[in-house]
Amino acid sequence: MTPPRSTAPESRTLHDPVRRSWSQDGGPRPLRVTVWRPAGAGPHPAVLLSHGTGGSAGSLAWLAETLQGAGFLVAAVDHHGNTSLEDYLVEGFVFGWERPRDLSLLLDHVLAVEDVDAGQVGATGFSLGGYTVMALLGARVDPATVRAVLDGTLPAPAVPEFPDLVGTLRRGYDDERLAEIVADGAGSMADPRVRAGFVIAPALGLLVSPGSLGLVDAPVELRWGDADVICPPEENALVYLGGSPGASGRSVGRDVGHYDFLADAEDPGGVRRAVAADAVDFFRRTLAAPGATLAEEL
Repeated sequence: MTPPRSTAPESRTLHDPVRRSWSQDGGPRPLRVTVWRPAGAGPHPAVLLSHGTGGSAGSLAWLAETLQGAGFLVAAVDHHGNTSLEDYLVEGFVFGWERPRDLSLLLDHVLAVEDVDAGQVGATGFSLGGYTVMALLGARVDPATVRAVLDGTLPAPAVPEFPDLVGTLRRGYDDERLAEIVADGAGSMADPRVRAGFVIAPALGLLVSPGSLGLVDAPVELRWGDADVICPPEENALVYLGGSPGASGRSVGRDVGHYDFLADAEDPGGVRRAVAADAVDFFRRTLAAPGATLAEEL
């Protein structure tokens, strides 16, 4: 008998009635969700997925499909204002702390409608999605550092997709309103339902509070390329690695750049294939039920 095959991904749009859209309609915040369901009967372990700045869930299909084939249900959000599937909005690029809130809402949805094991939930992300995963595990942005960037005291991280990032934001928000938003974003976004994180070429390492990283004791596995000039490892991946007690990781090559992790790029030396295999191994180990391994369960 031929074993059942994994299904094609399914997309739908949810809305968060608590948060407002940044677009002109001002309605509830949209969350375009894509779910990759594995073959076979559940409950399945689940992995939340967060794309990079200005990207989409589809750009990480190489990772989602590999996890799906290994028996994980994968659920992703195209983050409002920060995805190629809609107009870029400056808030979506600056107020990155709304992204972990997106994933927590996504997890509420997944636990309500999908056949998953609530005790076996992990998260993975690339670039700003890597920060998103770390925030779910307890990392927080440092409000003083963020304010210094917005005030021009410190240089803003380079964002090729939105060159005049800070200038555009300052034209739309006064100092008082920005202070309120940053203070809100500096709070904890930790979601204790997420037990482990696999992080690829993460961003915002210099904006995260070192003290908050010291509290991230969940298992974290990091991968990066040494030729990454968008999120240089010494300012990002190595910061998360060195500051988080539960973290381990390694470079995947001295010639590997940031965009080599995207689906529309070539896969030099099978880098993405190897990283996806590492993610499967990591989640099988860290999300296993007590007394068992996911390899046995799957």
